Amino acid sequence: MKIEYIPPDYYLMDELLTDEYKIIRSSVRDWVTREVKPIIEQAAQSHKFPTHLITGLGRLGALGPFIPEKYGGAGMDKMAYGIIMQELERGDSGIRSMASVQSSLVMYPIYEFGTEEQKMKYLPGLASGKLVGAFGLTEPNHGSDPASMETHVIDNGDHYVLNGSKMWITNSTICDVAVVWAKDDQGFVRGMLVEKGMKGLSAPEIKNKWSLRASVTGELVFDNVKVPKENVLPNIVGLKGALLCLNTARYGIAWGAIGAACECYDVTLRYAKQRRQFGRSIASFQLTQKKLAEMLTGITKAQLLTYRLGQLRNEDRATSAQISMAKRNNVKMAIDVARECRQILGAMGTTGDYPMMRHLMNLESVITYEGTHDIHLLITGFDVTGENAFH
Repeated sequence: MKIEYIPPDYYLMDELLTDEYKIIRSSVRDWVTREVKPIIEQAAQSHKFPTHLITGLGRLGALGPFIPEKYGGAGMDKMAYGIIMQELERGDSGIRSMASVQSSLVMYPIYEFGTEEQKMKYLPGLASGKLVGAFGLTEPNHGSDPASMETHVIDNGDHYVLNGSKMWITNSTICDVAVVWAKDDQGFVRGMLVEKGMKGLSAPEIKNKWSLRASVTGELVFDNVKVPKENVLPNIVGLKGALLCLNTARYGIAWGAIGAACECYDVTLRYAKQRRQFGRSIASFQLTQKKLAEMLTGITKAQLLTYRLGQLRNEDRATSAQISMAKRNNVKMAIDVARECRQILGAMGTTGDYPMMRHLMNLESVITYEGTHDIHLLITGFDVTGENAFH
């Protein structure tokens, strides 16, 4: 018998959503149930990203949904983008990561900072999933401190010569184009489009991960790569461009983490009602109810946080600090929910028959990437005190 997914909605958030948002959510939710859920456990166990899903994401409108239709996007707003990310991460953080990187870290900077020629060349293919993108900012020696990046370019007339390396790059081994950030001769950070097949570019995969196993993670290594001047994003100079991309990605993560938490909670609530010990369901015990009540409270707070943040994003009023707060709170909430759900299921919770351990291990990466848990705390601290704890 098919079990219908019923996410918690304790504060009746559905009443705040338009019919259009509900239709978008329903289409993505059905796709995840049909295409992702039946294969994701095996994909995670075998450490293999299901690449056949990429074009499906494109047909769904989940790749660059906020990009105008002129460039192949769906022309949706930021609230719709968040709803899509939430439903995708219910399936798996790796699936949401692929869509998040493609949308926020590749398509967004091309649309915001690129030329018309660059937009027309890359965006339609990225929106359809025929092209795969990657984002190169983090380096082996520089994660939370991107301003200290060592990757650099030298002006050589009609092209730049790019040298350096990027680390922990989603989609690295399968990408057709990467948005890479590097310092020029004057020390200014520039964004550029590095294409698959350019001489001197390699992308070794990172193996043996305990987390995001159904996702491609690797490096981007540049050995005297010639990047044509027309591949440079002309409308941004400095680290601000990369950070604006991260804002968009972090916003999506804040929504996505709720999807992972809701999936764990829904499965666990059903299990607790059915599992019997000492002659009664374990849902009847006080400690189980305490855990479920606290999980529901955390999910509900996160739902309210992201809904308001979505409104602010649509009005172009959301600050970087507000986005950081939501990302930090919601991912930590989702980790706590996944861990408590695993405990309620006991030993069964450690198996691939249930999603808790997979979500839990995935979220250990999510709480680190796009700004670590502690860094986001300091961003909030700086915002409220005016005192910079980073220096």
